[in-house]
Amino acid sequence: MTGADVRAAVDEMVRVLGPATDRDWSVRAGDLEWSCWATAAHVAHDLLAYAGQVSATPTDRYLPFDLRVREDASPADVLTVVTASAGLLCAAVDTADPRLRAWHWGPCDPGGFAAMGVAETVLHTYDITRGLGLPWRPPARLSSGVLRRLFPDAPAGNAPEVLLWMTGRAALDDRPRRTSWAWRAAID
Repeated sequence: MTGADVRAAVDEMVRVLGPATDRDWSVRAGDLEWSCWATAAHVAHDLLAYAGQVSATPTDRYLPFDLRVREDASPADVLTVVTASAGLLCAAVDTADPRLRAWHWGPCDPGGFAAMGVAETVLHTYDITRGLGLPWRPPARLSSGVLRRLFPDAPAGNAPEVLLWMTGRAALDDRPRRTSWAWRAAID
């Protein structure tokens, strides 16, 4: 996956959630313990952290920095912070040598960081839409890309539904909802 995929995921997040910024974002985001506001801030944090990893290429840990979104930031402000963080990840991924490796529980390539950015964005957009009562599913193209890169053992099927199942957010056909899961971003 590339920066264009990250941008598409964030554009979709803003398209879906932007009109709902006047709602109460202090409610829980779906089944998460976080509020919708905290979940959106988490997306911004992860996108920035991934950009930092790609830019600095540490081989054994995450960089010791965090994004802090001010508590008085409105939901619209938080979406703007997500957009800014996504821009940094896009720039880092798209200008990095594809052979670059940076740490994410092992060596990860720029495409893996892009895939994780897309996954964080679409999955948490789903969580937030559930909290706000908005009908929405992750886009099929982005879901397929995430499944190919981060979940190579995913079963065949409708990509958004498979992605939600792989990440413990929904049942899939006769398969019960998963209670634990992990994606594989590290490569050999």
